[in-house]
Amino acid sequence: MTRPITREGYQKLQEELDKFKKVERSKNIKDIAEARAHGDLSENAEYAAAKERQSFIAGRILDLEHKLATAEIIDPAMLVSDKVVFGATVALLDLLKGEPRKYTIVGEDEVDIKNGRISHSSPVGRALIGNKVGDVVTIKAPAGEREYEIQGISFGE
Repeated sequence: MTRPITREGYQKLQEELDKFKKVERSKNIKDIAEARAHGDLSENAEYAAAKERQSFIAGRILDLEHKLATAEIIDPAMLVSDKVVFGATVALLDLLKGEPRKYTIVGEDEVDIKNGRISHSSPVGRALIGNKVGDVVTIKAPAGEREYEIQGISFGE
């Protein structure tokens, strides 16, 4: 199963993987060696913490490698569609409050709510995908249903 991701999102995951492999793992090895030098390992909290960190680092490296291996890079600048699709930036009008909103549909690892980047698999993302400018979309959220009118769709922003 492939996972859609933007080139920017892919690059960030690659940078995180490099950091864990080249910086975090070697620092952790030094931390373990230093903790071992303190003596009895059965009562050594520093050693236990370093070993726990080692496990976390190994797991995160495997997770990142899997995400990168199954990633399908999608370049929004190359997309042309009159419908909301992965990579689209969607201008909306909240019909209840009359407030404009703008969301970019991205992969799960790229979500940044503060900057309007939402997952294609989120309730909002799923509700928007496939709709056109002028469509009114009802989104079910924990706070209740909200209606938004799609006012614009753009790519590569």
